[in-house]
Parts: sequence; structure tokens; C-alpha cells
Amino acid sequence: MDKQTLIDNLNKDLANELAAVIQYITYAAKATGPFRPQLAQFFLEEVTDESTHAQFLANKIVALGGEPTTVPSAVPPAGTNREMLQAVLKSERAAIAQYEERAQQAADYGDKGLAVMLEDMLKDESGHAEESERMLRDWPL
Repeated sequence: MDKQTLIDNLNKDLANELAAVIQYITYAAKATGPFRPQLAQFFLEEVTDESTHAQFLANKIVALGGEPTTVPSAVPPAGTNREMLQAVLKSERAAIAQYEERAQQAADYGDKGLAVMLEDMLKDESGHAEESERMLRDWPL
């Protein structure tokens, strides 16, 4: 794993974290129905973790000599509460897979601290996915 490839991959992760912040803020605003307050609260509580991840990634990219992206990945459209939760679950599962791969790449590069931090971020994303799964489990169609 060379440094530039690692920087490029971390920038993809950063773009996804920026998109997650936008996704959660937008979905909180769009939540409807009798559970709107709880669902909006759930979405907004995730913003802190995702923005913390984005800040870490931007700092690490700069530390490695790169330029952090300012362009988020695309945010999936969702019209209903269920669609929003499904989109969040899909995004979180993708983040889990990406951070598993990135942690291995960081270890291969020789940056143990980065690998450990990415594994910690993976833990956060796993928790978000599990919570979304639990909410969807009995969500009406």
C-alpha cells in the first residue's frame, strides 16, 4: 500500500462521511408521522459521530500530505421513514465494509494508529447499523 493510494481511499471515506452528515440532517427534517420526534432525534444524534469521523479523516489526510475533499458522495433519496431507515442501513453497512478494508490497508502501510482508529470508527458504524436494523425489524410496510 503506497501513501497516495491510502490518501485517495481516505478521501473516499471522507466523502462518504460528509454525505452521512447531510443524509442524517436531511432525513431528520423529512421524518413524518407519530414517531417523527423520536426518528428525527435518532437521525440527529448520528450527526455527531459522522462529523467526528469526517474531521479525523480530514486531519489524517493532511498529516499524510494530502488535500481533503470537500465534495460529499451522493445522498440516496428516500421518501418515507422506512425508506430513510433502509438507506441509512445500506450506507452504514457500506461504511463497515470500507473501514474493514481501510484498517487493513493502514496496517499494510505501517500506520498502526490509523488502523486502530479506523477499527474504532468501524465499531461506531456497526452500532449505527444494528440500531437501524432493530428499528426496521417491526416497522410497518
